[in-house]
Amino acid sequence: MKPTLAVLGLLGSALLASPAFAAPTPVQIDAELEKQIIEWRRDIHQHPELGNQETRTAGLVADHLRELGLEVETGIAETGVVGLLKGGKPGPTIAFRADMDALPVTEQVDLPFASDVTTTLNGEEVGVMHACGHDAHVAMLMGAAEQLAAMRDELAGNVLFIFQPAEEGVPGAETWGAEQMLAEGLFERYQPEAVFGIHVMTSMHTGVVGYRSGPVLASSDTFEITVNGHQTHGGMPWNGVDPIVTAAQIVTNSQAIVSRQVDITQAPSVLSYGIIEGGVRQNIIPERVNLEGTLRNFDMDARQQVFDSLTRVAESTAAANGATADVHIHEGYPVTINDPALVEAMLPITRQVAGDDKVVEASLRTPAEDFSFFALEVPGMYVTLGATPEDQPLAEAAPNHSPYFHLDEDALATGTNLFVNWALGYDAAQADGAQEG
Repeated sequence: MKPTLAVLGLLGSALLASPAFAAPTPVQIDAELEKQIIEWRRDIHQHPELGNQETRTAGLVADHLRELGLEVETGIAETGVVGLLKGGKPGPTIAFRADMDALPVTEQVDLPFASDVTTTLNGEEVGVMHACGHDAHVAMLMGAAEQLAAMRDELAGNVLFIFQPAEEGVPGAETWGAEQMLAEGLFERYQPEAVFGIHVMTSMHTGVVGYRSGPVLASSDTFEITVNGHQTHGGMPWNGVDPIVTAAQIVTNSQAIVSRQVDITQAPSVLSYGIIEGGVRQNIIPERVNLEGTLRNFDMDARQQVFDSLTRVAESTAAANGATADVHIHEGYPVTINDPALVEAMLPITRQVAGDDKVVEASLRTPAEDFSFFALEVPGMYVTLGATPEDQPLAEAAPNHSPYFHLDEDALATGTNLFVNWALGYDAAQADGAQEG
């Protein structure tokens, strides 16, 4: 496929004409490729696979990358696929990432390509659905690989296409695809200089691109607290140690961690309980109570402070009641952090592709993403892409992870064009940024 417009030939004259980098007219994928991207997305949507089970999707991706002449590696972190496209001009290696896994959600959207796949989870039959848009991410990156492969002679440097499993985790296991890919030496082998990711969102209208420098998405950690008391008759509580009263005090006292101990002028924090479980009968004070909850932070130092404070509050509150508390904190995704210099360098290209009026600074968001592991290794840029039609009120759009989640496929061309033009313009944009610095 030939590009509709070659972009790198314009970069030299653009840089000579102005001391500041001006993004050239962007490459736009043609209607034929856009149609193919939509077909890929629908096929993947109809055949969703949970984390570390993405064998069909991985096979589709690997076959496509090989047809394009890329160097392909499979079986990374179970089902991950990467393809390396070598450009015709010298330059750095950058990485693009798409996540492949679906969710244990039963689809409720009436589509000709709706999922009817089911699986067994925790002993119950549930549906499997691309309720977070990962099908779109895979299709966009496959399209970007095709466009850039056709332009490889004009590409300065290399592009590593990462198709990652298990972004949503693996049911019943504490594992995430990005972390595992890194543990298996992905970045050591390919040495990318920067990494980029796009996530479709129905909380924005189609084609709107949300960006942010610094923290973007929260860390996500879970905790378990076992409060150990001494079982006794409910009518004679003085003969035992009540773990229910103690647990209630821990819940109350720990709220002061965020409201009184964390410097929220630096970054917000969230501490929430989701499970309180204990007791089998109304007139028996039980032996123990279990508490479980989630922690969200936007600052890695504050994250550790909350870990330490929660442990201290739980243990000291329990001790004050004659009980004990066993605290276990399970670290999940770290904070997703966008490199400010990278974001600044790539904003002109992003605005040229999406349009000035559609590139907006995003607010902090408390969901988490395992793209964060990649962005802690090398400078990262993670943006959100709106996928709700202009004529639909955002308040009526089903959110990500909903069984009614539905995206506007017109957004796919914008996402693909972003990947393509980031690749074509990266080297010149970075060089200009270095001169400005």
